[in-house]
Amino acid sequence: MDGKVHVIDHPLIQHKLTIMRQKETSTRSFRQLLNELSMLLAYEVTRELPLTDKEIETPVAPMTGKVLDGKKLVLVSILRAGTGILDGMLSILPAARVGHIGLYRDPETFQPVEYYYKVPEDMSNRDAIVVDPMLATGNSAVAAITLLKRSNPKSITFVCLVACPEGVATLQNAHPDVTLYTPAIDERLNDKGYIVPGLGDAGDRMFGTK
Repeated sequence: MDGKVHVIDHPLIQHKLTIMRQKETSTRSFRQLLNELSMLLAYEVTRELPLTDKEIETPVAPMTGKVLDGKKLVLVSILRAGTGILDGMLSILPAARVGHIGLYRDPETFQPVEYYYKVPEDMSNRDAIVVDPMLATGNSAVAAITLLKRSNPKSITFVCLVACPEGVATLQNAHPDVTLYTPAIDERLNDKGYIVPGLGDAGDRMFGTK
C-alpha cells in the first residue's frame, strides 16, 4: 500500500472486526466491540508520536522518563457514528482535546451536508486524529478534513474501521498529506454507496436506529 495508508492487521483487531461485521451481532455487542476495537486502534495510531525527555523522581530515585512532545492530541469525531470510536480512544487518551464535525450524507447525491463544526482553539501545534467508522465514497472524510484544515492543525490522521478502494482514492486525491489507518480495505462500493461486504450502516448498528 501507499506509505500514507496503513492496514492494521493485529489479530485482536481483526477478530473483533469480524464479529462486528456479522448481521446477528446485537446493538449492545456492536457498541461494546466498537469501544474495545477503538482502544486497540488508538495504540496503533499513536505509535509514532514524538517523545521528549522529562526529569522525574520515582519513590526510589530520580530518572529521565519519556512523555509526549508538544501539545495534546485532538480527537475529531465526524458525527454521528464517529462518536463510538471517539469514546473508545478517550478511554486511553483521556487528556486529548475533542472536536466535532457534523455531516450527513445526502441519500440522492451521496454528497456530505455540514450542520455542525466545533474544534479547540489554537490547533496549529496540535496533531488531529479524525475518526469515522466507514470510508465509503470518501466524500464526508474529504469535506471534514477540508473544514479542519482551515484551523491549520500540525498534522491530520484519519482512522476508520472499514474502507474501500474508491474511498481511499478519493481521500488521497483530495488530501495526499493525510495518513489513513484502517483494519480493512474491502472490495468495492455498491450502487447505494455502501461498502461491500462492509458491516452495514455503523451509526444505525451502534445506536439501534434501524
